[in-house]
Amino acid sequence: MKTQRLRDGTEMPSLGLGTWKSEPAEVYGAVRAALEVGYRHIDCAAIYQNEEEVGRALADAFGAGDAKREDVWITSKLWNDSHLPKDAKPAIESSLTKLGLEYLDLYLIHWPVALRPGTLLPSGPEDFIPLSEAPLESTWQAMIALRDQELTRQVGVSNFSKGQITRVREATGEAPSVNQVELHPYLQQAALLAACEQLDVAVTAYSPLGSPDSAAMLGRRDEVPLTKHPTIVSIAEAHGATPGQVLIAWALARGTSVIPKSVNPGRIAENWGALELSLTLADMTAIESLDRHQRMVEGKFWFIGETYSPETLWDEASL
Repeated sequence: MKTQRLRDGTEMPSLGLGTWKSEPAEVYGAVRAALEVGYRHIDCAAIYQNEEEVGRALADAFGAGDAKREDVWITSKLWNDSHLPKDAKPAIESSLTKLGLEYLDLYLIHWPVALRPGTLLPSGPEDFIPLSEAPLESTWQAMIALRDQELTRQVGVSNFSKGQITRVREATGEAPSVNQVELHPYLQQAALLAACEQLDVAVTAYSPLGSPDSAAMLGRRDEVPLTKHPTIVSIAEAHGATPGQVLIAWALARGTSVIPKSVNPGRIAENWGALELSLTLADMTAIESLDRHQRMVEGKFWFIGETYSPETLWDEASL
């Protein structure tokens, strides 16, 4: 199995199953199918509101002998309403209870955004906690404490910029083990990848197929989905592969781990087949030309009032 080596020498499986947008009624079968195929990395989050079903699938898979707990890498994430240090431990304990686990392999700060306790998504500026009251540095220190209490083996972040990673590292003396961010050929983020490599932070790619199923939910119109782009289709045909396999293989070839989401057993198995696909230098060069810095998950749902903006969220002047 292909793995990604973390800073302390821990090996994290490079290909995992994402569970964002997986309905509770469907995610049980998806997790069971993934473990049966060979996946040993399941990516979860409290905000996905399906951890109980994931936990039931894990328990049944372990009971059936499909996999052993110690061989499966399980990630979850701290939601934005639990950034105050006192709220971090109850949050991870809630996820552990729902997942039926004694520990996580990786726990991430889901977004560098702080919300009032009990707020899932903000409806106005009053739902945010100013970063002066809930600085990322304090939240990160609380995450480290969770690891020291052996509630999780590793701690990291998600949707963090180079500047945000640098801030928490300088404040605590410890950088995150992993930064999980949106990565695909339309949003290649070469500068962020280079920065994370310099900071010795592993990178996990989410939405590796361009997240076509989130377009309606996020009010986005995709002109040419990545899986239908002529360059991707041509490379897939040349290798006797699918466009999805090409996109996953591209992410793996860049040295990132990758967590494609699916609830279709056939597609889950198909995605697993990407591990056998080797792209050529010409393939990689052709895909590199597709970069347009296009975010599918723009983060606009945080741009309410003056609390957050592209400058404060992504360290960018514009999206």
